[in-house]
Amino acid sequence: MEQKLDFKLLAIVAGGLLFTFLFWMEKMALNLLLYSVFSGIALLLDKGIPKSRKLFTLGALHLLAGILVVYNQSVLTVFTWYISLAVFVGFAHAQLIRSVFTAIISFLMQLFTSPFNLIQRLINVRIGNFSLKPLAKPIKYVVLPILVLLLFTALYSNANEVFAQYLNQFTDGLSVFFTNIYNFFFADLSIERVIHLIIGLLFTAAILLGLKGNGFEALELKCKEQLVRNRKRNKNTFAHELADLFLGSFIKSKLALKTENIIGILCFAMLNLLLLFLNLIDLGTLWLNAQNASAAHYASELHDGTNILIFSIVLAMIVILYFFNGNLNFYHKNKTLKLLAFIWIVQNTFLVLSVGLRDYNYVLMYGLTYKRIGVAVFLMLCTAGLVTVYLKVAQRKTFFFLYKVNGMVWYALLFVCCFANWDVFIVEYNLKNQKASAIDVNHLTDLSDKTLPLLDQNRKLLYSALKDSEFWPFAIDTAVNNPAQTTQTEKLTEQQQAELAFNKRLDRRIADFKARYNRTTWLSWNYRDWQTHQYFH
Repeated sequence: MEQKLDFKLLAIVAGGLLFTFLFWMEKMALNLLLYSVFSGIALLLDKGIPKSRKLFTLGALHLLAGILVVYNQSVLTVFTWYISLAVFVGFAHAQLIRSVFTAIISFLMQLFTSPFNLIQRLINVRIGNFSLKPLAKPIKYVVLPILVLLLFTALYSNANEVFAQYLNQFTDGLSVFFTNIYNFFFADLSIERVIHLIIGLLFTAAILLGLKGNGFEALELKCKEQLVRNRKRNKNTFAHELADLFLGSFIKSKLALKTENIIGILCFAMLNLLLLFLNLIDLGTLWLNAQNASAAHYASELHDGTNILIFSIVLAMIVILYFFNGNLNFYHKNKTLKLLAFIWIVQNTFLVLSVGLRDYNYVLMYGLTYKRIGVAVFLMLCTAGLVTVYLKVAQRKTFFFLYKVNGMVWYALLFVCCFANWDVFIVEYNLKNQKASAIDVNHLTDLSDKTLPLLDQNRKLLYSALKDSEFWPFAIDTAVNNPAQTTQTEKLTEQQQAELAFNKRLDRRIADFKARYNRTTWLSWNYRDWQTHQYFH
């Protein structure tokens, strides 16, 4: 069906031009917020998108993500901006979607299909008597043959070296020919800028053009959050198919609820005993005998405990979902099974606390790092997972309930983490709470430019940590010297040289920051860089 030039196509062209203006050779900062404003207005002006409270809420959250990028520019805030955009756009075009993860998947599908959707929309455009449809018809007859030709050309070139040589000569000549034509007509036009413009057009098209007949809406409409007792056992579920794959003919024999209940009791009883043994070890070595534990012990236990926690939580969810996905939830003699499942959830919660205590003790000894903060965040996500698993069993919820609620928790926690200036927080904590001998100077100086004022203010404290920093890259290598013959004067000289190397590196970083800041325009403005620049200005 032919159509006139519509609002969406005009918005896509405007968005592509705005994209290349905002982001070409710029840092992601204020430009992201401006692009968010444009995207939000374009979606709200689209008459085909219903306006709802949830749409405005998700749009406001996306704007908040843009504001957080401007205020607290970091990899985390930029990542949150993209996630919030995916959630907002995914829901805008499919408002029957109820979960964060599905909205993100829906947007990714729009992103991958945006070239085809944009081409199809352009083909159907008619301006007066002009239409691209007559030109598009012959093109579609040659697209498939060309793709087949390219495929077999690549195969033959890999199979025959002589053919490959002739092919390289032909493609080189063809490349030179088109390059000369391009330089003749568009000598002052950057091909990289053209590609950047095309990327902007496709990205904007992914935002404004929804999927046709979005199947994710239909899929989620079939998903219920509350379990319902089925009088007739349904064997066409995903869980049954998965069990059939691994258990074979065993699962094909219909198990009575009594048999399933007994098997579940045995499984949870054995798993509880296994996890109880592990938790008793933690109770004796970590909780009741913490003063005798070494830093190396905490380091190895932290990583091992985290891996065990990941496996344990995933295993707990899989096992609980298997036994509590059907009519066993309504079996009147399942109280023992539920009790054992609750005990296992409690034991996993204790395991979360044990890993948290290891992380806390390790931070006290060696300070904060992103990995140790990441462990704490992961423990919060695990706790949320355990709570939702408990609710699933206690209130007879479905897997979709877990999928939906945990997605909301992850999304909310992502925003909460963006409010913290983590680099500065790490440096401040380590300088205030650690002895000089425990400060990892090399790690602190590898953090972002936001930490430069703090590093400059604490040069003397960092000097004192240089002599004990085994990983300081600018310290003088004394491996060739005999420590027993090294005089006190020579030690002082090495310390002075290490301090000089530290000052040179820090001063060079400050100079590089100033140069980068002066090269950027107002589109790359963000509060943290401005704050750092003001300190050194």
